[in-house]
Order: sequence, then structure tokens, then C-alpha cells
Amino acid sequence: MDEIEKWIKNRDENQLTKDEEKIFDEIGLNGTSRRKFLKQMSAASLSICASSYLTSDLLASPARALPDNPKVLLNEVKVNLKVNDMVKQLALDSRTSLLDALRERLELTGTKKGCDHGQCGACTVMVDGKRKLSCLTLAATCEGKEVTTIEGLAENGNLHPMQQAFLKHDGFQCGYCTPGQICSSVALLEEAKRGEASYVTEDFKEVKTDLKLSEEEIRERMSGNICRCGAYNNIVQAFKEVHSGDDEMPTWEFATSEQMEKAKNS
Repeated sequence: MDEIEKWIKNRDENQLTKDEEKIFDEIGLNGTSRRKFLKQMSAASLSICASSYLTSDLLASPARALPDNPKVLLNEVKVNLKVNDMVKQLALDSRTSLLDALRERLELTGTKKGCDHGQCGACTVMVDGKRKLSCLTLAATCEGKEVTTIEGLAENGNLHPMQQAFLKHDGFQCGYCTPGQICSSVALLEEAKRGEASYVTEDFKEVKTDLKLSEEEIRERMSGNICRCGAYNNIVQAFKEVHSGDDEMPTWEFATSEQMEKAKNS
């Protein structure tokens, strides 16, 4: 600490530029208060530098190398997660998201972490057959439920029809959003069978089961899954083939000048 104080004093007296001196004077730091401020900033910087050395080993370790039962864990809860027909008991912080449990503890890295705010859909999985944003779902709330990720869609080495359709129609480019897009599409198939309504459903009183979704309905229901590469038409085409057998390329839709003016004034 003596060496740090010596450096701070030397820095304070000999190495401050005119601009630095002006800034310190303007915020009322001079003399003892200036040295105290520099000491605090140096200590903070030292802790930041040290943190990279203290955590690098942990961050570089794969999930399989981490202990199943950490000795020190805040707010620890025991959770039995059933994921892709596999049951795994985990000791987790009660605040752990399903996304982090899947990726960091179970090494199911097909589910992607995008925005981590529930806005992009890259982390979409299915919980009891319904699509869920795993970044906004606490792992502890999935006790006793069936979680299906992109890794669990194939059976006996055979791809799910939706996976095959995405490959056939090139429903991806970079592929980052693809796991979420496919999981969302598979869940949407069941939503259509159950007759669940959407924002563009015309008559909520006459919603029937086994719906044949229009392109507008598909786009609306899949709007929570963002594709940064813009492969939306291919995605719709892939979904249509599995949903209705229609693999015709969707038409491009452009807003009319009246629609743009209305949106501008709304």
C-alpha cells in the first residue's frame, strides 16, 4: 500500500496534465481530496485487473469439468430437470434461468443466448409442448415439466420434419437464430391444431381446431423470433410445407404508401 500511495502522490504532483488539473479543479478535488480520489480509483482498477486472473480458470472450464455440487452457492435449490427425456438433478442458484442451466450445466448449447431480454427469440425452447423464452424462465419453475430443446427433436438419428424443411428451403444463413426458429415452429404446429388465436385472428368467437394458417398468420405468430439475416420467406416456406404440404415460395409483402402514412401518424 505504501508503494501505491507513493505512486499516487507522484502522479498527483508531477504527472497530471493541464487538462487533468483543470478537471480536478472544476469538480473540487485538490490536495488531500485529490490524492484520496486517485487512491480509490487505483484500488478499483487493480480489482478489475485481478478479477480476470481470478476467474479465467473458471470461465475456461467446460461444464463437465465443473462440480455437480458446488460447495458455495447462494440461494441454492435442488431442481430435477427433465430435458429431452433425460432427468438430471441440479443444484442451482434459485435465480438461474433455464437458458443458463441448459447451456452451462447440461451443455445443451444448441439453445442460443441472444439478447437475454426475451426480445429476439433465439433462446426459444418448448416446455410441456409450448414455446418458452428460456432466458426469461427460471430453471426452478420447470421442476416436473418436460423441456424440449433443439437437440431433442430428432428421433433415432432422424431429423424432425421441421428440421428437414429448414434444410430443404434454406431457412437460415448464419444459423444463430435457427434453433429458436425451429422450436417455435414445431410448437406453432400444435398451437394450430389446438386452434389457439393470434393477434390477426379475425373472429375470436369462431376459432376452430386444426387451423390452416395463412402466410399472414404464420408471420404474425413467428414474429417473436428475429432473423438478423432476413431469411423470413424461407422460414415461412419451410413451415408451410410441414404444416399444410404447400411448399410454394411465399410472396414478398411491402407496405403501401397509405399504410406507411397511417403508421407514421398513429
